[in-house]
Amino acid sequence: MVNIFQSDEYFSFLCKTGLFDSFRFTVKREGDVVGSMLGYIQQDGGALERFLSRRAIINAGPFLSEDISNDELTTLLRDCINGLKSKVIYIETRNYKDYSAYREIFEKVGFSYEPHYDFIVDTRDVETVDSKMETSRKRFVKASLKNGASIVENPTLEDVTEFYGVLRELYQNKIKTPLFPLQFFEKLYQTSFSKYILVRYADEIVGGMVCVYDDETVYEWFVCGKDGVYKNVSPSIMATYYAIRFAAENGFKHFDMMGAGAPGDGGYGVREFKAKFGGKLVEYGRFKYISHKPLYALGKIGVSLMKKIDIR
Repeated sequence: MVNIFQSDEYFSFLCKTGLFDSFRFTVKREGDVVGSMLGYIQQDGGALERFLSRRAIINAGPFLSEDISNDELTTLLRDCINGLKSKVIYIETRNYKDYSAYREIFEKVGFSYEPHYDFIVDTRDVETVDSKMETSRKRFVKASLKNGASIVENPTLEDVTEFYGVLRELYQNKIKTPLFPLQFFEKLYQTSFSKYILVRYADEIVGGMVCVYDDETVYEWFVCGKDGVYKNVSPSIMATYYAIRFAAENGFKHFDMMGAGAPGDGGYGVREFKAKFGGKLVEYGRFKYISHKPLYALGKIGVSLMKKIDIR
């Protein structure tokens, strides 16, 4: 089954943003697509930073039919490498399903495997969601509502702009990695496969979540909140709780939290936060092909330094 990040709708969205060099490589059998690699090239900052941060991102990993052959997959991967290696420093697939059966083929053509966690929440019904979620999450939500916070399920474009300001502050002060510009979020707002669930308090947007979805799964893409700023108001917890409820109440089978760090990263706060919402911890990992190893090493040093300084 094709998920949202492997779909025509998503590819069209990427192209329409005007922000990315988007790509899609396919392998066909008798005219039918049996495999595809769809994604975008991302670059950040000024001229030097952009040169050192060129990477191809394939969210959700490749689409592979159940009967794709080893030769067909090899052809797909080699076409992807040959088409991108002169444009980027590395290619990365961020897997949202188990690709372990194909790992040997990926590695034969030059990809390496990197472990990476995720949480998948069972959203078959509200009762299942509530039974698996930690009581503390529901308690924080009730306290937030009691103290005047509210959920905005159908926000305006102005609300989205406010939300972006909160998200940008999070990326600048804590995550310390580049964030897509506002234009990206405005274009996403206009799609039929996105859902903004925002939190309002004291007449302002204080947090929220951006989700995308396909027929079976809701994916948490971006979440933020002014947590700890207002007494007994927890915007990030509220947004996550109501996004999971949205999935359960609208017939989706799963809520994918889209990443929870790598093993051995030491007290990963985001993983600890996400673990409390009742999801199953999975390790689907990432495949990475490095086109230019010296530049990749230099880029890693640059990212590490950026995280240690104030980049505002």
